[in-house]
Amino acid sequence: MAAVTRGCRSWGSLLGLLALVSAAAAAWDLTSLHCSFGTFCECDFRPDFQGLECDLAQHLAGQHLARALVVKALKAFVQDPAPTKPLVLSLHGWTGTGKSYVSSLLAHYLFRDGLRSPHVHHFSPVIHFPHPSQMERYKAPRTPASPLQKDLKSWVQGNLTTCGRSLFLFDEMDKLTPGLMEVLRPFLGSSWVVYGTNYRKAIFIFISNTGGEQINQVALEAWRSHRDREEIRLQELEPVISRAVLDNPHHGFWRSGIMEEHLLDALVPFLPLQRHHVRHCVLNELAQLGLEPRDEVVQAVLDSTTFFPEDEQLFSSNGCKTVASRIPFFL
Repeated sequence: MAAVTRGCRSWGSLLGLLALVSAAAAAWDLTSLHCSFGTFCECDFRPDFQGLECDLAQHLAGQHLARALVVKALKAFVQDPAPTKPLVLSLHGWTGTGKSYVSSLLAHYLFRDGLRSPHVHHFSPVIHFPHPSQMERYKAPRTPASPLQKDLKSWVQGNLTTCGRSLFLFDEMDKLTPGLMEVLRPFLGSSWVVYGTNYRKAIFIFISNTGGEQINQVALEAWRSHRDREEIRLQELEPVISRAVLDNPHHGFWRSGIMEEHLLDALVPFLPLQRHHVRHCVLNELAQLGLEPRDEVVQAVLDSTTFFPEDEQLFSSNGCKTVASRIPFFL
């Protein structure tokens, strides 16, 4: 995927910006102090839907369902002056199809300071919850100063107390030891306060590859039936994604009650990318680098990409994930 843009203008490397998310989670400033005392304070929440839709249209390749679903859900949620619950989205699909890219776009276009905002919080199992044997410690209340040590419930609660308009990104849910997510259940439902904290305007985004194989199969069957990709409907994908998550004992939602109690507002599917989608990613990346779209470079990147299934050679095995790192080899 291309680097994130503001109003469809380039603003740097996505990888570098993603690294800022974790650092932003610990930030504190006078604005957040003010927001903790203001009932209607929106902190630095400044949604730019025009910019978001423009960026998605230009740079998110092959994801008509995800693009429409995310924008519709966000607009309805933000335009509601008194939502009854937080917005909870779960992004699913094969690697390199745009899930992390979309989550970074949401941070950028919803908050004035984008990924630098102290109200955007990123959680990674490898960084924040690396030891499955210490799962109870991650869940149990303690009082350390570091967010990497603090228990999840207190960390979420504390940040919502600071600012009700907070964005929480949970990456690699299929690598998160089951059991931890159950502490989030009270924050995701329809009660107006939890532990004395108003949390109804928060946004929770969960990201995982779980369901990717099932989504790929639906897309493959549609292609074999000569159906246009854009004819694939959400109703075809929701049941298979739900079943894949519920049947996966290694997924963070396993027996957490989040799926069973229907606390997710939407399952957002990301379809596998075909050759012309990868070409689109290459052209976008070249544009971000300020380079002319040279046919030989584009073709070389495509030729170095592995496609599946073996017979059809239809879908990229890693989506657009390695496009940026491959281009320099062919310049």
